[in-house]
Amino acid sequence: MSIQEALAHASAKPTGKRPRFLESRENERLLCISMALASELSVARLRLDTLERLLASKGVVTPDEIEAFAPTKLAAAERGLWQQEFLARVLRVVQQEEEALTAQDSSSEDIADELAR
Repeated sequence: MSIQEALAHASAKPTGKRPRFLESRENERLLCISMALASELSVARLRLDTLERLLASKGVVTPDEIEAFAPTKLAAAERGLWQQEFLARVLRVVQQEEEALTAQDSSSEDIADELAR
């Protein structure tokens, strides 16, 4: 499967209605985001565990060395930047909705001003 096919498959809209478990649409959206993140984290954790076990079994690094690792200032800054970018991507849906509301608010104000003239 190509990357394009995988992306298309991952973002394909399922047929039928999306099941709803919560009364609030906003809470339902947050649940969906949380579950997607939980799935991604689970996969990442399993892969990380695999790498740590492989490295330890080959004598490259020990579990104690992994636990004692302290990043340099540069590495810590790079990690911090990645984390900020990650959170921005995760919360993008919230930001997009806020931007849409802001755009609607200013548009309705513009219309009101126009009508007042």
